[in-house]
Amino acid sequence: MFWIEFVIVLGCIFLGARLSGIGIGLAGGLGLVILVFGFRLPPSSPPIDVMLIIMAVITMVSTMQAAGGLDYLVSLAEKILRKNPNRITLVAPLVTYCFTVFCGTAYVGFSLYPVIVEVAYGAKVRPERPLSVATIAATQAVTASPMSAATAVLITMVSSRVTLGQILMICIPAGLCGILMGALSVYRRGLDLEKDPEFQRRLAAGEITPPRKREERVITREARLSVILFALAVVSIVVLGSFPSLLPSWTVAGKVTRLSIPNALEMVMLCFGLVTALLFRIKPAKIINNSIFSTGMMAVVAIFGIAWMTDTFFNYHSALLIATLGSFVRHYPYLFAVALLVMAALLLSQGAAIRAIGPLGMSLGVTPAHMVGMFHAASAINVIPGTGAVIGAVSFDRTGTTKIGKFVLNHSFILPGLVSVTTSVVVGYLLSTFLL
Repeated sequence: MFWIEFVIVLGCIFLGARLSGIGIGLAGGLGLVILVFGFRLPPSSPPIDVMLIIMAVITMVSTMQAAGGLDYLVSLAEKILRKNPNRITLVAPLVTYCFTVFCGTAYVGFSLYPVIVEVAYGAKVRPERPLSVATIAATQAVTASPMSAATAVLITMVSSRVTLGQILMICIPAGLCGILMGALSVYRRGLDLEKDPEFQRRLAAGEITPPRKREERVITREARLSVILFALAVVSIVVLGSFPSLLPSWTVAGKVTRLSIPNALEMVMLCFGLVTALLFRIKPAKIINNSIFSTGMMAVVAIFGIAWMTDTFFNYHSALLIATLGSFVRHYPYLFAVALLVMAALLLSQGAAIRAIGPLGMSLGVTPAHMVGMFHAASAINVIPGTGAVIGAVSFDRTGTTKIGKFVLNHSFILPGLVSVTTSVVVGYLLSTFLL
């Protein structure tokens, strides 16, 4: 029955990928019903810790957004981009990467993509170059951010052996190396605008108007202070996650129990969220009705359904999988990165991908250190151009240089994406081997 059940799991993954977003979680629910009611597999425990972490972090980020903090961050990014127009292909991904690492969500990139196109157009740089790699940088940064849903998943898996500080020590340098190589891979890509036939056709047909510089945002005092509070929350989490001895402990029945890092993260995020809401008199409705909150809750449902389904399948067949694949993976652990990359490409979600097969990898012998080193493989969500980031980036570029090809996979993001992910995984794997 293994192969029949495996086909059902894959079928639900493909269905969820086709629906995308919250559809991934719903498809996981269908798979669970079939496996549990149809094949009588005992269900595993839902990924409660992961879901609670994501909810706490997203609530804090949404509170900052409601206070205007995200607008303030975007305004800072715009100033940096406009000061370096001729180096936009290198500067754009670095700015997008840094801001996404801080915020924990690639949503911040959507506010920057129109600026990137405008600056590139003004500097006579083919917009496809900076826009494609900046989009990749945003998704890559999610697997290097202490505030992201994907990192929340990883923390619950490896926190007993690896600290949050060690995760960042590996993932941030690896991610930066990846996006720099990705930028170099497209630095001279394609024809310049004055020689590009599609751009010239659109220009002659009157389909293109020069991008307009957007009005400068009015940044309030509350917006700046909300970013400072958010930064304090991030620093608190990183410090507590890096030095577990700072966490409170209790002795129960002669056994010392220390507060877990996931629980500490949840408490700190909710606490700072409340402080921000009270200080700036933010109504709860404003928090839950913004884009960050809705996107984050969508991630919760996606991970809930798909992770519960895959856990149920892999847990039931764990003995068989360990017996057949365990020694192979122990000898060649880096091949797990390929499986994680494929899963990410199918699920279109970093968090869902690592939660779906991460536990299986560790049960097969992948060490926590190498799991951290290969974590960036979960960033390969743009291989199939079905994410909102890819579609949005294409729509922002009115010059027609950023595109999805006729053969689907030959799109503007495939080269910088694969170069960035491959470089990050190689660097991360080497760093984790020697430093952890």
